[in-house]
Amino acid sequence: MNVEHEISLLVEEIRRLGTRNADGQVSVKFGVLFADEKCANLFEALVGTLKAAKRRKIITYQGELLLQGVHDNVDIMLLQD
Repeated sequence: MNVEHEISLLVEEIRRLGTRNADGQVSVKFGVLFADEKCANLFEALVGTLKAAKRRKIITYQGELLLQGVHDNVDIMLLQD
């Protein structure tokens, strides 16, 4: 799979699992995304896909690297809807 395709799948999954905040932006907790069975089957390297999407300014989140357990409550915000 190419990176662009993986990022488009990631955006779909964030929309499916996330919620809209008061500003109308969709966000999802990293732990929710990481624990989702469909995401686990879709993404071989979820953290790598998240980093690529962040570099392209499609999503944003605090920090550089997200780790399961430690960063489960970090919000991943969709910047492009």
